[in-house]
Amino acid sequence: MTKEGNEETSMESVKKFLEKEGEMAITMDGLPEKFFEPFIMKGIQVDLLEPGRIVCSFKVPPRLLNGGNFMHGGATATLVDLIGSAAILTVGIPSSGVSVEINVSYLDSAYPGEEVEVEAKALRVGKAVGVASVELRKKKTGKIIAQGRHTKYLALASKL
Repeated sequence: MTKEGNEETSMESVKKFLEKEGEMAITMDGLPEKFFEPFIMKGIQVDLLEPGRIVCSFKVPPRLLNGGNFMHGGATATLVDLIGSAAILTVGIPSSGVSVEINVSYLDSAYPGEEVEVEAKALRVGKAVGVASVELRKKKTGKIIAQGRHTKYLALASKL
């Protein structure tokens, strides 16, 4: 096979991967609207809730696994988003605003059935910006799975 033939095959496989053609796409079309957050958050247990700090835990469910059979990075980033937003809300602001930046450092893997602890802290909540740090740890050993930081623009109230 020529180099051009390999590139063409490679391009087609990338296209199929991105477009998710086939049976799985048909199944996904039947999902309810706005299912994404409940899909990620189902099974979360709030262990501690105080102003500026939340500690949650959950067992890694099969639905959040990637092809390598460990927790998907996108699920981890979504947890940083949602639980970080909740930590910002605990200080009494009326809205958690909109994300400006989320970063995640992936340091270890979480496997099916493994218990994970998530700790989110509001680092700063001002008039226009809120910042939270979020850490995911293996509950059994305390080993860090991921660390994230979430910056949000806190929508200002209209003066009208």
